[in-house]
Amino acid sequence: MAELNSDSGGGKKGGKVRSKKNGGRVDLTAMVDLAFLLITFFMLTTSLNKPQAMDVAMPDKNKDWNEKEPEIEIADNRSITLLLGSDNKIAWYYGQLASPITPPTVVDYSKEGIRQVLLEKKAQVPKVSGGKDLIVVIRPSDLSVQRNLVDILDEMKITDIKRYMISKIKAEEVEVLKTNGIYNDK
Repeated sequence: MAELNSDSGGGKKGGKVRSKKNGGRVDLTAMVDLAFLLITFFMLTTSLNKPQAMDVAMPDKNKDWNEKEPEIEIADNRSITLLLGSDNKIAWYYGQLASPITPPTVVDYSKEGIRQVLLEKKAQVPKVSGGKDLIVVIRPSDLSVQRNLVDILDEMKITDIKRYMISKIKAEEVEVLKTNGIYNDK
């Protein structure tokens, strides 16, 4: 049992001998029990922050896919391709690279940059493609950082674009990044 003892009296004062008095006794058992009950209560009722993760559908792993990458045909008037370069810059083009509807343009990850482009194309594509929605092809380069990919996936969520894919960058697209100055080997 936990208790608190306090002594009073005792020593010699001026030659008189005093009798030893017992001090007050406080039983601390109830306070210790209450402290543990409060700690347990707060531990059980506190909600921990859950990590926020985005669901990304990934293709199944099979030998045929890894041996030969199939080319996916996308309508020119429905697709916008984002080339993630270095220095937190993006080059984008609308249509196919060989004959783009909108030529490659460099923007950044700001609200006035890529978000504005995605919102404009999201509104424009259903009008020109007969009600079909926009398809975004995301192609990170070797010099883009993981943060850039996370930022562009966040932009897909913010702009509510449902159809997007991540694929490998092609050699001719790396040349586009180099000519626009956003493929800098440092």
